[in-house]
Amino acid sequence: MGSKNKLRRFKENETFDNVFQPKRDELVNAEYELKGHWNSSVFKNNNPLILELGCGRGEYSVELAKKYPNKNFIGIDIKGARFWRGAKTAIEKQIPNVAFLRTQIELVDFVFAKHEVDEIWITFPDPQIKYKRTKHRMTNSEFLKRYKTILKPDGVVNLKTDSEFMHGYTLGLLHGEGHEVLYANHNVYKQEGSPEEVTSIQTYYESQYLEQDKPITYIRFKIK
Repeated sequence: MGSKNKLRRFKENETFDNVFQPKRDELVNAEYELKGHWNSSVFKNNNPLILELGCGRGEYSVELAKKYPNKNFIGIDIKGARFWRGAKTAIEKQIPNVAFLRTQIELVDFVFAKHEVDEIWITFPDPQIKYKRTKHRMTNSEFLKRYKTILKPDGVVNLKTDSEFMHGYTLGLLHGEGHEVLYANHNVYKQEGSPEEVTSIQTYYESQYLEQDKPITYIRFKIK
């Protein structure tokens, strides 16, 4: 994407009422105004609140919102020029139950209050295979602690990935730390009885992986 195109998207994001772009200082050095108030201030209801972390273009968040109109969705990514597409689609198609937040994933507990979130989706994250990159792996112990803080006591996390490494790493960590694995599958499209919300929604890249016959893995778990 050219720099002019990126700039245009950043400017357009500023005009969208479904996009929120707090500065890091606003989150870390003060109480963010929407923390604890996402449903009441943004969605104007008390429906379940669901996050997609590392939402990319926002396709998954938008499709989930269309599929589940009685739930609220927030796609989170640091790259606003990417989720511009999802935000624009939601406005054009008048999908009121999805919003987008530009921030780093490690700041989620500054953005959401304790037990504010019902469910988390992590879709096709960078597996950060190199050892020195493990601190950025989105299912490492530190991230799980942050997710636990914002999730309701019965809240769940969904991990969908094309990386068998990420799938295996996460399963090992979950079992090792005593978390509750509700469902795990290393080839979700080849297994009968796979959860419908996992197989009925595909991102652009996911459809490409499937064309290459690449297995898509899935884990649903609770953090203890």
